[in-house]
Amino acid sequence: MAGSLADMHLADLHARAAELGVPRFRLLRREDLVREIEARGGAGSGDEPIEGNEPPSDEAEGPRGRERLEPDETEDVTGLLEIMPQRFGFLRLEGLEENADDVYISAAQIRRCELRPGDQVSGPARSPRRGERHRALVHVDRVNGVEPQSERPLFDDLTPVLPTRRVPLDSDPADVLTRAVDLLAPVALGQRVLIRAAPRSGRTTLLRGLARAIGAAQEIDVVVLLIDERPEEATAWREALAGAEIASATADLAPADQVRVAKFALERARRRVESGADVVLLVDSLSRLAVAAGDVAEVKRVFGSGREAAEDGAGSLTVIATVLEEAEDDDAAERAVITTESSLIRLDPTLAASGVVPALEPSECLVSNEEALRPAKELAAARGLRWLLADLDPDEAASQLRERIENSASNAELLASLG
Repeated sequence: MAGSLADMHLADLHARAAELGVPRFRLLRREDLVREIEARGGAGSGDEPIEGNEPPSDEAEGPRGRERLEPDETEDVTGLLEIMPQRFGFLRLEGLEENADDVYISAAQIRRCELRPGDQVSGPARSPRRGERHRALVHVDRVNGVEPQSERPLFDDLTPVLPTRRVPLDSDPADVLTRAVDLLAPVALGQRVLIRAAPRSGRTTLLRGLARAIGAAQEIDVVVLLIDERPEEATAWREALAGAEIASATADLAPADQVRVAKFALERARRRVESGADVVLLVDSLSRLAVAAGDVAEVKRVFGSGREAAEDGAGSLTVIATVLEEAEDDDAAERAVITTESSLIRLDPTLAASGVVPALEPSECLVSNEEALRPAKELAAARGLRWLLADLDPDEAASQLRERIENSASNAELLASLG
């Protein structure tokens, strides 16, 4: 095996194989790939200029052709790939948000390694050269923790199936609101959960409670997408959920930038599902996303991405999203998704304003396929509980539900007592 080829990075071997017309080169092992390149006279000296690392400029940030890389001091970096409309990208080193130290990655590298938005990319980065504003990635070492590969699942090709893997939400006995949701509309991986809420009805409290309970239940990635929120609200989310990825499209951003942040957060969640992870995407709110986008296409794409995948090795994406009453979208977001939810939760603003907990409307909390989420005896007890609450006015129903929750250590114990 020629030393020059043996020392080359896999991405550069792929580039040379592509130039030489090696068939199905991305499926070959490194040793076989080198032999095929040598057989076509492509061993060379290993010093040919390589494609990529075109530096961005104030005028145009597209490719400038091939250039020889001079030796530079480099630092290994890992970041999440956001691809710009011009096809180059940046590795976001601080989660899902922009940072001055983010690393530029060329369109050529993205194309050569078949990278997707939201991929976690690792490799050495060099310092900016004259006229450049950002550090640049020298080459791609790993994508989502493994060597670059073309044969990987595509989210849109995954087969959605009915959610059956329920996530218990009563790990904190004192969290009355989250336990009430677990009783009235249990959550399962792959659901699309729609929360109808008015301003100041407790939606942030509910979302954070759900996130904490889900995280405590099992190993699940949590991604939080905030649209048109106050900057201090994003800070509060980071403090409340230290392990979550926060994508904050704050109110000071232009609508186009808010939509860009939303797309990036969704793509990150999709890439994790392709890699086999179970992901929960919390969105507050679809109504504000509809306003920022000017239509409901992005709303439908975000909410419609929730699914449990049938394929072995793939994960699930659970979308838990709010729609706001009296929002500027005139309920367009809710109308766009109201028939596609797996679960519906209705927060009562009147109860919330009065300090009543849980501020839920039991008769409007619904879940599909509940038969697959509960054992038969528990299912009968849960339906009996809803029937008891349905005949009460909202204030009395909330009081009854709170009393039962506070007098039981878990929801299983509560439902067993009704049997």
